[in-house]
Amino acid sequence: MTLVNRKLIKLNNRGVRNVTTFGSVAGGSMTFIKKLTSDGSDDDLSFVDGASDVVIDSTYKEYMFIFKDIHAETDSTHFSFQANAAGGSGYNETITSTMFRAQHAEDGTSGQLDYDDNDYDLAQATGFQKLNQNLGNAADESLSGYLHLFNPSSTTFVKHFISRTSAYQPTNRALDTYVAGYFNTTSAIDEIQFKFASDEIQGGTITLYGIK
Repeated sequence: MTLVNRKLIKLNNRGVRNVTTFGSVAGGSMTFIKKLTSDGSDDDLSFVDGASDVVIDSTYKEYMFIFKDIHAETDSTHFSFQANAAGGSGYNETITSTMFRAQHAEDGTSGQLDYDDNDYDLAQATGFQKLNQNLGNAADESLSGYLHLFNPSSTTFVKHFISRTSAYQPTNRALDTYVAGYFNTTSAIDEIQFKFASDEIQGGTITLYGIK
């Protein structure tokens, strides 16, 4: 038995067979808050604290949005998000961010890993943050992934976020996109909106979880 295997045998002085949850080993557990499902004609999907059982406040220090099978009306479009500070409107908070991607074609002829600053990352900008590049709109094409938002109710620090998405491009490629950045505000963030750069969200779900 290797050293790694011996370490796995004990968790908090208990055998693995006696561990009933790994949440207590890894940290805080995820609590379901709200699931939004596209009706096939949504301009956006928005989570607003205090509306329709949505919670985005000091109840949790972290929030996770899980995207599943997000389908676009328009070919070669971008899935994106923005936020409102408490009492704000317009979804136009100031963001600084960075993005990189990996991609590979179905036929194996094209693969690359690169940083892309062609307006996919933002520098003190108030537009929507893109979370992917060129999602296809064919019947079997969609996007899945997550957005992790840290301590949005803080009135001391800026609000960090990390996202990772997997998208099916119209050129028959798998695209793995990483985005990270922060809302440059010390005001609490309590509204998050997701939408495509153009036209509707025509399928899929976004599920919000809180993490203590």
